[in-house]
Amino acid sequence: MLAILAAIVFGFALLIDLLDTNFGAPDLFNVHTLLMLGLLLLSLYLAGVGRGPRGGGGGGGGRWYRGRRPGRG
Repeated sequence: MLAILAAIVFGFALLIDLLDTNFGAPDLFNVHTLLMLGLLLLSLYLAGVGRGPRGGGGGGGGRWYRGRRPGRG
């Protein structure tokens, strides 16, 4: 979820940069502030905060990981 939010923020920052606008608040909504917000969200995602891909074992694998090799009775 944080990675999706970061992508949205980066896209919004790109649009602001391409359209060269400041929405009447140049200190609040500028490209650099949104880039820093996007990088913060992306770093939180990579640090494991929030929902994201979980590492480690568990589930799946079926019979291939039960210690038996196929074709060996």
